[in-house]
Amino acid sequence: MKFSNILTQWYLLHKRDLPWRNTTNPYFIWLSEIILQQTRVDQGMAYYFKFIETFPTVQDLANSSEEEVLNLWQGLGYYSRARNLHFSAKYIVDECKGEFPNTYSEIIKLKGVGDYTASAIASICFNESTAVVDGNVYRVLARYFAIETPINSTKGIKEFKLLAQELIDSKNAAMHNQAIMEFGARMCKPQNPDCSICPLNESCVSLQKKKVKLLPIKEKKIKIKKRHLNYVALISSDKKTILKKRVGKGIWQNLYEFKLIESESKIEKADLLSDLFFTDVLNGKQIELTKFNNDEIVHKLSHQHLFCTFWVVELDGEMSNGVHWNSIDDYPVPILIHNFVEELKRSTIFSIFE
Repeated sequence: MKFSNILTQWYLLHKRDLPWRNTTNPYFIWLSEIILQQTRVDQGMAYYFKFIETFPTVQDLANSSEEEVLNLWQGLGYYSRARNLHFSAKYIVDECKGEFPNTYSEIIKLKGVGDYTASAIASICFNESTAVVDGNVYRVLARYFAIETPINSTKGIKEFKLLAQELIDSKNAAMHNQAIMEFGARMCKPQNPDCSICPLNESCVSLQKKKVKLLPIKEKKIKIKKRHLNYVALISSDKKTILKKRVGKGIWQNLYEFKLIESESKIEKADLLSDLFFTDVLNGKQIELTKFNNDEIVHKLSHQHLFCTFWVVELDGEMSNGVHWNSIDDYPVPILIHNFVEELKRSTIFSIFE
């Protein structure tokens, strides 16, 4: 209990004034937790406000289209979070009669919600005594108790969850969980924590053993896959282009993109022109092909690095079924395509947005 009391006292003095800490509305807490799963607080804040303004209730979110949700999510990455959010909102409205689930065992049934998120919502909104274990909590516990079990191993996940559950203040679960997460984010930081002012320094085992910088331990990461993506942005004489919706599993599911030609390595103009898109689809049509900027754009995801090149094809002819360039903002697209379109708008070479 002393451990929890010290953390709580520290939290009351040093906690950040974050908007989701001023409410126990489970819908708002759920939104904040999903947004912050793979996003820094400073970046996620703006998205949180956009979502609660656009969809102030779970019913509003459920009644929206997936494209509206994806468009609002644009730039946050890990788009499956947005799709799961929308799916679960519909589940709450249709299956739970619009009432947000109020227990851990029911909350964890929501698509996209795991142990951490279910624990956070259950404890913060309903004061259920279920411990949260996120990256910050792993770090605090691993250092304080000098635990060398890898935090991303099956054994480690179970071990840290059990320990966190033993330490929770069952009478004040909401405060305890928020305190230990904030402590990890602001005091027991990943790099260069100031242990000299830490209120737990006298009993921190890793500090005594001079192992703070060595903990927590993670198992070796999986191999990063490298992919080379060539996007062909078509510009017809009537200022239209081709946008295609990505289907199936994988990155950017249900987002829109230009014609994609993937290659094993970086390719040049001659290699690109040999693709079936140019030899079959555009064969016989008068075109002008330009590489937009000279360097590949490196887009790093958790399991793969994408090396992206944008090619602009000016077509001497009209397109009856294309998307007008001025309408592209209406479609949810990956952030790298959004950034390319914004650069194109500022370009003095192409005047397609006039």
